[in-house]
Amino acid sequence: MQTEEKPAFETPFEWLGGEDRVRELVDRFYDLMALEPAYAQLRAAHGSSLDGARQKLFWFLCGWLGGPSHYTDRFGHPRLRARHLPFRIGEVERDQWLACMRQAMIETGVPEALRERLAGAFFQTADWMRNTETP
Repeated sequence: MQTEEKPAFETPFEWLGGEDRVRELVDRFYDLMALEPAYAQLRAAHGSSLDGARQKLFWFLCGWLGGPSHYTDRFGHPRLRARHLPFRIGEVERDQWLACMRQAMIETGVPEALRERLAGAFFQTADWMRNTETP
Protein backbone atom coordinates (compact mmCIF):
# COMPACT_ATOMS: atom_id res chain seq x y z
CA MET A 1 0.00 0.00 0.00
CA GLN A 2 1.40 3.38 -1.04
CA THR A 3 0.80 6.45 1.09
CA GLU A 4 1.00 10.02 -0.10
CA GLU A 5 3.37 12.31 1.72
CA LYS A 6 1.86 15.39 3.28
CA PRO A 7 3.18 18.51 1.55
CA ALA A 8 5.71 20.49 3.56
CA PHE A 9 3.55 23.60 3.28
CA GLU A 10 -0.21 24.00 3.12
CA THR A 11 -0.10 27.16 0.98
CA PRO A 12 2.29 29.07 -1.25
CA PHE A 13 2.10 31.82 1.42
CA GLU A 14 3.62 29.44 3.98
CA TRP A 15 6.13 28.11 1.44
CA LEU A 16 7.28 31.63 0.68
CA GLY A 17 7.72 32.39 4.38
CA GLY A 18 4.76 34.54 5.39
CA GLU A 19 4.06 38.26 5.37
CA ASP A 20 7.65 39.43 5.81
CA ARG A 21 8.73 37.51 2.71
CA VAL A 22 5.73 38.70 0.69
CA ARG A 23 6.64 42.28 1.67
CA GLU A 24 10.26 41.66 0.62
CA LEU A 25 9.13 40.30 -2.75
CA VAL A 26 6.73 43.18 -3.41
CA ASP A 27 9.27 45.79 -2.36
CA ARG A 28 11.92 44.32 -4.64
CA PHE A 29 9.40 44.14 -7.50
CA TYR A 30 8.58 47.84 -7.25
CA ASP A 31 12.20 48.84 -6.63
CA LEU A 32 13.22 47.01 -9.81
CA MET A 33 10.36 48.61 -11.73
CA ALA A 34 11.60 52.04 -10.70
CA LEU A 35 15.28 51.32 -11.37
CA GLU A 36 15.54 49.08 -14.41
CA PRO A 37 15.16 50.63 -17.89
CA ALA A 38 13.82 47.28 -19.12
CA TYR A 39 10.61 47.98 -17.17
CA ALA A 40 10.14 51.60 -18.27
CA GLN A 41 6.74 51.14 -19.92
CA LEU A 42 5.45 49.21 -16.93
CA ARG A 43 6.69 51.93 -14.58
CA ALA A 44 5.13 54.67 -16.71
CA ALA A 45 1.73 53.00 -16.41
CA HIS A 46 1.82 53.43 -12.62
CA GLY A 47 1.81 57.24 -12.44
CA SER A 48 4.04 59.41 -10.29
CA SER A 49 4.04 57.29 -7.11
CA LEU A 50 4.35 53.54 -6.58
CA ASP A 51 3.34 53.68 -2.90
CA GLY A 52 -0.35 52.84 -3.34
CA ALA A 53 0.28 50.09 -5.85
CA ARG A 54 3.05 48.65 -3.66
CA GLN A 55 0.73 48.40 -0.65
CA LYS A 56 -2.20 47.00 -2.63
CA LEU A 57 -0.06 44.32 -4.30
CA PHE A 58 1.26 43.29 -0.88
CA TRP A 59 -2.27 43.01 0.52
CA PHE A 60 -3.49 41.18 -2.58
CA LEU A 61 -0.61 38.70 -2.78
CA CYS A 62 -0.94 37.77 0.88
CA GLY A 63 -4.47 36.52 0.26
CA TRP A 64 -3.86 35.19 -3.26
CA LEU A 65 -1.02 33.05 -1.93
CA GLY A 66 -3.24 31.62 0.80
CA GLY A 67 -2.44 33.94 3.69
CA PRO A 68 -4.42 36.72 5.38
CA SER A 69 -7.15 38.37 3.30
CA HIS A 70 -5.92 41.93 3.81
CA TYR A 71 -7.04 43.12 0.37
CA THR A 72 -10.55 41.69 0.40
CA ASP A 73 -11.04 42.83 4.00
CA ARG A 74 -10.41 46.40 2.84
CA PHE A 75 -11.80 46.51 -0.69
CA GLY A 76 -13.97 43.44 -1.26
CA HIS A 77 -13.52 41.18 -4.25
CA PRO A 78 -10.33 42.09 -6.16
CA ARG A 79 -12.09 42.44 -9.56
CA LEU A 80 -8.59 42.61 -11.05
CA ARG A 81 -9.56 43.11 -14.67
CA ALA A 82 -12.13 45.79 -13.89
CA ARG A 83 -9.75 47.67 -11.59
CA HIS A 84 -7.04 47.67 -14.27
CA LEU A 85 -9.23 48.71 -17.24
CA PRO A 86 -8.21 52.39 -16.94
CA PHE A 87 -4.60 51.37 -17.67
CA ARG A 88 -3.22 50.34 -21.05
CA ILE A 89 -2.12 46.73 -20.67
CA GLY A 90 -0.80 45.07 -23.79
CA GLU A 91 1.73 42.34 -24.41
CA VAL A 92 4.64 44.70 -23.62
CA GLU A 93 3.24 45.64 -20.21
CA ARG A 94 2.32 42.02 -19.49
CA ASP A 95 5.78 40.79 -20.41
CA GLN A 96 7.53 43.54 -18.44
CA TRP A 97 5.38 42.76 -15.37
CA LEU A 98 6.21 39.07 -15.63
CA ALA A 99 9.94 39.71 -16.17
CA CYS A 100 10.08 42.14 -13.27
CA MET A 101 8.30 39.68 -10.96
CA ARG A 102 10.55 36.83 -12.15
CA GLN A 103 13.63 38.94 -11.38
CA ALA A 104 12.22 39.94 -7.98
CA MET A 105 11.49 36.29 -7.11
CA ILE A 106 15.03 35.26 -8.05
CA GLU A 107 16.65 38.14 -6.18
CA THR A 108 14.63 37.54 -3.02
CA GLY A 109 15.41 33.82 -3.00
CA VAL A 110 11.99 32.36 -3.76
CA PRO A 111 12.61 28.59 -4.10
CA GLU A 112 12.84 27.49 -7.72
CA ALA A 113 9.92 25.05 -7.52
CA LEU A 114 7.69 27.78 -6.05
CA ARG A 115 8.93 30.30 -8.67
CA GLU A 116 7.92 27.90 -11.44
CA ARG A 117 4.52 27.30 -9.90
CA LEU A 118 3.88 31.01 -9.41
CA ALA A 119 5.19 31.93 -12.87
CA GLY A 120 2.44 29.89 -14.50
CA ALA A 121 -0.26 31.46 -12.36
CA PHE A 122 1.17 34.95 -12.85
CA PHE A 123 1.22 34.44 -16.63
CA GLN A 124 -2.42 33.36 -16.73
CA THR A 125 -3.49 36.36 -14.66
CA ALA A 126 -1.30 38.87 -16.49
CA ASP A 127 -2.42 37.63 -19.89
CA TRP A 128 -6.07 37.83 -18.84
CA MET A 129 -5.49 41.47 -17.76
CA ARG A 130 -4.53 42.57 -21.29
CA ASN A 131 -6.95 45.14 -22.64
CA THR A 132 -5.00 46.52 -25.60
CA GLU A 133 -3.73 44.87 -28.75
CA THR A 134 -0.04 45.28 -29.44
CA PRO A 135 0.44 47.56 -32.46
